Amino acid sequence: MTTRILFVCLGNICRSPAAEAIVRARSDGMALALDSAGTGDWHVGQPPYAPMQEAAAARGYDLGDLRARTLTPEDFDRFDLIIAMDRENLRDIERLRHGATTPVKLFTDYTKGPETAVPDPYFTRDFEAALDLIESCAEGLLASLRRAD
Repeated sequence: MTTRILFVCLGNICRSPAAEAIVRARSDGMALALDSAGTGDWHVGQPPYAPMQEAAAARGYDLGDLRARTLTPEDFDRFDLIIAMDRENLRDIERLRHGATTPVKLFTDYTKGPETAVPDPYFTRDFEAALDLIESCAEGLLASLRRAD
């Protein structure tokens, strides 16, 4: 059975597309259907932010085919798990829930570190630190999914 996971950040041009690509690259043939979205609509149809693409590419992750889209209420029906990059994203996701039972978690729930959010490198300009944390969270998420099988 395929597990459908949606990663959500603010504009869907940095953190969530990176999370989608990193989890895909590290999933080792697991039955996953991955996507990403943003809570805002400023970048719909655009590729991930060029500095994020460059930082990810330096680590072997290709974000070039991804395009930004906005989170919709229908996503609660289309996905088994929705993962937010920070508490603001989590709050905005929950506003669209309307009775759906799909679990929504913070990505940092899957790492052992003290972090409670993946900082937005669009604002912090620290793409390397964001990728370090996304990789850690991705490993924790994948380990959790393997245990659930």
